[in-house]
Amino acid sequence: MPFTFKQLDIPGLVLVTPKAFSDSRGFFLETYKKSDFKNSGIDTEFMQDNHSLSSKGVLRGLHYQKEPYSQAKLVRVIKGSVYDVAVDIRKSSPTFKQWIAVELSDENNNMLYIPEGFAHGFTALADDVHLVYKCSSEYSHQYDAGIRWDDPEINIQWPFKNPSISDKDLVLPYLKDAEVFI
Repeated sequence: MPFTFKQLDIPGLVLVTPKAFSDSRGFFLETYKKSDFKNSGIDTEFMQDNHSLSSKGVLRGLHYQKEPYSQAKLVRVIKGSVYDVAVDIRKSSPTFKQWIAVELSDENNNMLYIPEGFAHGFTALADDVHLVYKCSSEYSHQYDAGIRWDDPEINIQWPFKNPSISDKDLVLPYLKDAEVFI
């Protein structure tokens, strides 16, 4: 199998490491294979792919889509590195408000699988970071949502004190005021 699947401390979050086949010419790796993902418990049908470009210190998030357009994501970096964060925003979950952070980079080739019910964000640790991710439902502006990156109730330990943040993300609500999953 060309992937290793590691369950993280919050159930549902999975660190996926593809096997790279390298030689003097470069490398080859599979980034997604439905049968391998399904056999490891990730039976998600992806509907949309996204690609973002960010400079060092840019922070994007914490974003999610409300039901019925909630999204599972498979996130990877094809150039550079990010501090990638997933926050459990399912009120009925025993890990509600808990978060996980992993470094995703073009060197480690790791991917993060994030199921529905999580907010997602990242900060770029290098210049010209290309991050791509698969989504289980198409983007819907009407159901677009998020929570503040610096919510003290969640207390994410970001690697930058003064990240560059979009105007949209600066006005996101705190978790206590957000519409989240039951």
